[in-house]
Amino acid sequence: MEGRTKSLQAIASDIAEGFVIVNPIFLKKFKERELKELQEALIKKERQIRAEPFPFNDAFQIRQRNMKLQRIAQAMVVLKNFLEGRI
Repeated sequence: MEGRTKSLQAIASDIAEGFVIVNPIFLKKFKERELKELQEALIKKERQIRAEPFPFNDAFQIRQRNMKLQRIAQAMVVLKNFLEGRI
């Protein structure tokens, strides 16, 4: 169980970095419990990114940060809709 939690956190990081795209086909391989844990991992990753110091004078770093937050937000919308459709 613990190993799976760590891999879900790794998936959340990969989503934020843009290595994994979340869509219904990607989500089909997960059980409902794992989807809820992935949702929690995405929330934790979002909080972690927001907790980092804001790079005021670096436009590139600001853009990277915003892209990570945007990817997480998009993944959360897809995940939420997928869960609602499944229940």
